[in-house]
Amino acid sequence: MSGKTGGLSGDGEPGGHGGDGRRKGGGGPSDSGGERIPVYAERVLAVAELIPPGRVMTYGDVAEWLAGEDPPEGCREDDPGWRVGGPRQVGRVMALYGGAVPWWRVVRADGRLLPGAELRAMEHYRREGTPLREAARSAEGHIPRLDLRRARWDGSDPVRGD
Repeated sequence: MSGKTGGLSGDGEPGGHGGDGRRKGGGGPSDSGGERIPVYAERVLAVAELIPPGRVMTYGDVAEWLAGEDPPEGCREDDPGWRVGGPRQVGRVMALYGGAVPWWRVVRADGRLLPGAELRAMEHYRREGTPLREAARSAEGHIPRLDLRRARWDGSDPVRGD
């Protein structure tokens, strides 16, 4: 999540969380003219909420998870809300709407922390016991990376089994 979206809302939270515990656009009024959150975004956020504390999924992992889902009854695969995106689309959803879910558990494939939210994410990782790798001395700010080999969750076991 980089580039123009920046990954942070005006209140310093990644995503569109306004501090009231609701997802931006999640059925009520939103900052975008009262529009409802897109179905694809709801699906991405639902996966983020499944990830257990201390574990993570990459943007690509979430996209793969969604690609493996069957459409709900009454929904056709060609329905625009059912469309499946890749890692960039997952990142975009998290940047726009991820503030009301555990955003720090959906991460980059290289284990680097979300630019601009590194310290907030580190607080969550340390509290949850998420496996980290020591930062290289040459790393900017000496901020550790996630140890994806140990922290990555494949969705099979909600209980941490390290």
